[in-house]
Amino acid sequence: MSSRIAEKFSSLSLAGRRAFVPYITAGDPTLSATRDLVFALERAGADLIELGVPFSDPLADGEVNQAAAFRALQAGASVEGVLETIAEIRKISEIPLVLFSYLNPLLQFGLARFATEASRAGVDGVLLVDLPLEERLPGLQVLESLLARIHLVAPTTEIPRRQAIGKAAEGFLYCVARLGTTGVREQAPAEAEGLVRSMRTFCTVPACVGFGISTPEQAVSVAAYADGVVVGSALVERIGAWGSEPDLCERIERFARPLAEGVHRASGKGGARGAHPRELKGERGTVGNSCA
Repeated sequence: MSSRIAEKFSSLSLAGRRAFVPYITAGDPTLSATRDLVFALERAGADLIELGVPFSDPLADGEVNQAAAFRALQAGASVEGVLETIAEIRKISEIPLVLFSYLNPLLQFGLARFATEASRAGVDGVLLVDLPLEERLPGLQVLESLLARIHLVAPTTEIPRRQAIGKAAEGFLYCVARLGTTGVREQAPAEAEGLVRSMRTFCTVPACVGFGISTPEQAVSVAAYADGVVVGSALVERIGAWGSEPDLCERIERFARPLAEGVHRASGKGGARGAHPRELKGERGTVGNSCA
């Protein structure tokens, strides 16, 4: 199993920092743009990145992420294309990458095949939104042997189930900030802090909080108690609005930087990281949506 996630959280812990974890939909507006958006987010200060695998029926997502999945599918995104994009990213960056996926696309691809090819491409973990903890499927054991399987836990999850999820947790734990679907919210979640504190009694992996966090102020408040802060819909919404603009990546980098700085400042270590060393040597390509 890849050690990039564990190494990242270990280094953050030693530095007294929390993780900024942006989410974007792979293939929106194109797969080549996704590659360059990952680089832009890393420059902005991202510590890990979640890439959503587009699916035609994303039940856990709100309108913003649903629209992004539709755009990605219309542009020709596929599981195979997402993995090829990650392989391209790995030529330059070692930032931990987690795929956020519904089960159906991976079943169609083949779970064991997916696990093997994802590991080879450089995927570090996978979060299967609609696969219950207890469900065992052919190929799932292969997946869990090669990738960190990230688990979700919600404020309404009962204590015995929290214990079971904590026991199975790998990589990090995704604590859902509130009930409902993904989407931008006006206020930081009130229930999430209690959930994080509860889960720390059941597992030792880092606890990241997501669903609805969209401003630096909200990110700061969550970073005060969580090990990581996930920001998705706010970024995806802007990618939808700016997807045809030639400076898409620069705009996303500027938007994401204050979020990263807020997370890092809240944990006592302000400031975003600079460009990847290889980028400074001019080894980036020029492919894709004017983002390179």
